Amino acid sequence: MAHIIVDDNEPLEKAIKRFKRSVEKEGIIREYKKREYYEKPSTILNRKKKAIARKLMKKSRKGRSDY
Repeated sequence: MAHIIVDDNEPLEKAIKRFKRSVEKEGIIREYKKREYYEKPSTILNRKKKAIARKLMKKSRKGRSDY
């Protein structure tokens, strides 16, 4: 859980900015959006397979040298 300690002389805007940064760093918003709706296990598996295929395709394109 993200939390910050606000000093007495610290501006509120700066504290909010630090809090947002810590939330983003922990991936809380991304996790919330991922779990917002139910996703079937088969859909999750298909999405992961497509991501792996994209990663491999990108890696193979990057590894080639067409001079």
